[in-house]
Amino acid sequence: MSKGEGEGRKKSGKRLANKVTKRTENRPVKENREKSDKIDESFKGKKEVTKRPENRPVKENREKSDKIDESFKGKKEITKRPENRPFKTSKEKSEKTDDSFKDKKENAAPVKKLAKKFSKFSDEPREKKRKGDPLPSFSEDVRLNKFLANAGICSRREADVLITTGIVTINGEIITQMGYKVKPTDEVKYDGSLIQGEKKRYVLLNKPKNFITTMDDPQGRKTAFQLVAGACKERIYPVGRLDRNTTGLLLFTNDGDLAKRLTHPRYEISKLYHVTLSQPIKSEQLNSLLNGVELDDGDFVKADKVEIISDSKSREAGIEIHSGKNRVVRRMFEALGFTVTKLDRVKFAGLTKKDLPRGNYRILSDQEVNFLKML
Repeated sequence: MSKGEGEGRKKSGKRLANKVTKRTENRPVKENREKSDKIDESFKGKKEVTKRPENRPVKENREKSDKIDESFKGKKEITKRPENRPFKTSKEKSEKTDDSFKDKKENAAPVKKLAKKFSKFSDEPREKKRKGDPLPSFSEDVRLNKFLANAGICSRREADVLITTGIVTINGEIITQMGYKVKPTDEVKYDGSLIQGEKKRYVLLNKPKNFITTMDDPQGRKTAFQLVAGACKERIYPVGRLDRNTTGLLLFTNDGDLAKRLTHPRYEISKLYHVTLSQPIKSEQLNSLLNGVELDDGDFVKADKVEIISDSKSREAGIEIHSGKNRVVRRMFEALGFTVTKLDRVKFAGLTKKDLPRGNYRILSDQEVNFLKML
């Protein structure tokens, strides 16, 4: 090596040394190293988090993916249409729905029967059957035994015996059938003699006081039948009753169907009474009658209308009710602590006692009878 080359290398080495010394003067070398070490440590922590756990098998993710693929495959297989299944037209679909509705209708009948059978075990309220006499029917046909009894030949039981013996004929034919109904145009004969049908009678009486509503009285008291004895030849009966001390309208008839209709609770036939009390009554007590009072037997009855009669010093009132209970008006006022001194029925089923003095009677007109049958 020549002297010139050795000197050049020495000079270059000195320059590099000067540069290094300049760097170390301005910026310490350890500071950069510490930063780089911190960065490396932070990256190492991230790499450790992202690493798979040593105990975790590699197949776990693969098994999950396989399960997901299988579930999707199953859904695809379900949604696929079977190869042998034909496509149905809209007509076939509508026919099928019609058949299903027919099946439902056919199966509805036995279901209803079962529902009726087990309805007593259900919690739903059931309709209560009405008690009392059956509703009247206004057909003009009459049973043969009743026809004979109404004609005054015998009683109904005796009429049944006469019918079985064959001495009763209708339109020339012997009738032995029990329950046979006689029409108004039929000709009925008993033992060869013609029997005329009983005509319907309707008599309205203005009953006075101290007359009882019975056919006969063992004690010999006066009866309302004595007052209407001359009204007609047919046997007539009262529609309802009036107490011995109660006065007013009382209807008599031999029309059993109409009598049942006027006394049946379903039709709510109105009755108007004129009441005289032992002491004045207040408007508050009248309101209690409208709202309803409890009778001595526990029944609850209310009035339809109640008004105090003017110029009566609040001792007289008019009360309209539709209840047919025994002595109902007297018992209603007794429940409030009042005593009824006089009681007069001034209106019954639309009939009034106009131009009918006490103790007298009159025959109803055809118009009035038709009005009663329309109630």
